Amino acid sequence: MQLSKTLRRTGRTLLIFFLALNAFACFHAYKFTHFTTDDVQRTNPGRLGVLGKLKVVVAGVDNPRPVNRRTPGRSYQTVRLQSRVPLEAWMIRVPGAKGTVALFHGYGAAKSRMLERAEVLLGQGYNTLLVDFTGSGGSGGNSTTIGYKEARDVKAAWDYLAGHGEQNIYLLGTSLGAAAVLKALKDYSIQPKGIILEAPFSTLYEATCARFRAVNAPAFPMAGLVVFWGGVINGFWGFGHKPVEDAKYARVPVLLIYGEKDGRVARKEIDDIYHNLPGPKKLVTFPEAGHVNYLSQYSREWTAAVAEFIKAQ
Repeated sequence: MQLSKTLRRTGRTLLIFFLALNAFACFHAYKFTHFTTDDVQRTNPGRLGVLGKLKVVVAGVDNPRPVNRRTPGRSYQTVRLQSRVPLEAWMIRVPGAKGTVALFHGYGAAKSRMLERAEVLLGQGYNTLLVDFTGSGGSGGNSTTIGYKEARDVKAAWDYLAGHGEQNIYLLGTSLGAAAVLKALKDYSIQPKGIILEAPFSTLYEATCARFRAVNAPAFPMAGLVVFWGGVINGFWGFGHKPVEDAKYARVPVLLIYGEKDGRVARKEIDDIYHNLPGPKKLVTFPEAGHVNYLSQYSREWTAAVAEFIKAQ
């Protein structure tokens, strides 16, 4: 009788712990994938002290809706694209353009963060289309799926350019944007002249683990639960979001760029993605660069690598 009571009490305790852990993970998953309109500063775990990191572990990240804090310094056109929600993009043209490069930003960013890259490409004679993903900048929505459903946003940009007669289309994606580009090639079989990928993560699970490591928190088991609930909340299977597998469908020339001091994406993830790319490919790494800050340290090298890649197509 006493053993039976002990087992029931233990079972109830374990059930309560299991439910609490999942509720905690669900809360974190919602905050990680949804933006707020509150006037708060985005949490940067790398700059937090011990107490700040503890607060993130308990209360989740502060995730304000990304906004465009500046506009192009030259003539541009604001265009509307249709994806899951209306998207806003900037079309910047140069006379006698050789083609068009569509640029896709990373997590917690907006299209204005891609302006420096656009200026380089414009200087090389290419039009640029800078796109706000769903939930960012001037686009509709307030959530992100870390590149999964954003593949449809990439397809919307492709459709716009192709529908306006552009034949030389290149796609450039940063981090989340790179993951979205790879998934778009898989899901929609689009065939750009080439793609430029900056620091794509290999799987959503690995990307989530990196977030926990950034605040010195153990990834297991919370990272897996956050991936699960993030998928449930946003209507997809989180463990199925694998850019490393999507790479197998990128049968176009690929320039893969990585910073060797990237604290968010491990070198092994880059090597695995590179190995899976079936078409012409080149890997360029920058020894002292972190996560997609290449132009601040390696502007000349980045410019040369991109120019050489596009010229070869």
